[in-house]
Amino acid sequence: MKKTLCLIATILCVSLSSFGQTKWKIDPVHSNIQFEVSHLAISTVTGKFSDFECTVESKRNSFEDAKIDAVVQVKSLTTDNLTRDKHLKEDDFFNAEKYPIMTFKSESFVKKTDTQYQVTGWLTIRDVTKKVSFPAEYSGMAKLGEKTISAFKANFVINRFDYNLTWSDTIDTGSLVVGEEVKVKLNLELVKI
Repeated sequence: MKKTLCLIATILCVSLSSFGQTKWKIDPVHSNIQFEVSHLAISTVTGKFSDFECTVESKRNSFEDAKIDAVVQVKSLTTDNLTRDKHLKEDDFFNAEKYPIMTFKSESFVKKTDTQYQVTGWLTIRDVTKKVSFPAEYSGMAKLGEKTISAFKANFVINRFDYNLTWSDTIDTGSLVVGEEVKVKLNLELVKI
């Protein structure tokens, strides 16, 4: 009888642990959020956000159906040009005073292969929230001392006009000074907590 009870208890513990959540937090020192946009229709301006947080909850070490919650501080935007950065933080673009953060909350995180996932969620910039979907590449998992680290890369494109970043000055040819499409590039290291 004791053996049977011990066996049942063991099975219950294993079953319950399979429903547990693994939590991850972004390592900002080894992560970056970059963007690029066309300038004068002939070149490209690049920039980044240096202040952001991201948490991920997943089942065990598998990221299938993971939940992502990210916050980016708009004032941390830099393109290595103070005049341009000031303009980008004004109402023509982000209006950092009124809308100091951008957010992303996932709706689904679907595993396609061992290294490929499809991420869908809600991106909020200024006062606009829109659904976005993009592929993410899982780079793997590593141990560093007591830390367990995972990494992802992702690229996607948004239309800045969709998010009320509406500055639309043009050059003589009629092309926009700042392009409509913005390419976003994510390199994220996550540390298990």
